[in-house]
Amino acid sequence: MNWKALFRSVSRRDFSAKAAFIPLAAALTSTEAVSSAEPAKEKVSGIGGFFFVANDPQGLRNWYRDHLGIDLAPQFSGGAPWQQEAGFTVFDPFPVGNTMIPSGKHWMINFRVGNLARMIGQLKAAGVAVSELETYPHGKFATLTDPEGNGIQLWEPALT
Repeated sequence: MNWKALFRSVSRRDFSAKAAFIPLAAALTSTEAVSSAEPAKEKVSGIGGFFFVANDPQGLRNWYRDHLGIDLAPQFSGGAPWQQEAGFTVFDPFPVGNTMIPSGKHWMINFRVGNLARMIGQLKAAGVAVSELETYPHGKFATLTDPEGNGIQLWEPALT
C-alpha cells in the first residue's frame, strides 16, 4: 500500500489539525456569500454508525473489541454503544484502484489514538500484524487489516 502518496496528497490539500476545515462562508467571495435571509441548510453532525458485511460478524465484533477497544453494539434496549472522543473526521472518497484501500475492498477506516506507539506494541504482543509507526506533519500513522482483510489506519494527530 502506498500510504506515503496519500499523506503527500493530503499535505498538498493543506490538511492540518490547525486548519482542517474552513467555514464555507469564509471561503466564498463577497458576491458568492450566502444571504442572511436564507435559512441555514441542515447538515449531518457526525458519524452515527459504521455498518459493513462480514463473514463472521460476531468474531469480527470481538476482534475490534479485544484489539482496538471498541465496545460492541448494544444487544438490548438501553445499552450504550461505543462513544468516540471529539476530534476531526476526514471524509474523502478515493478513486478506484487507489492503493490505500486493500485489493478487493471498497473502504478503509481511520481511528484516532492517543498513543500510537503503545497501541502498536499492544497489537504486536497480541500477534496482530501492524506496520511500523510513520510520522508526517499532521501526525503519526500505522496500518493493519482486520481478520477479514478490511483496511484500518491508526492516527495519532499532531499536537497543536
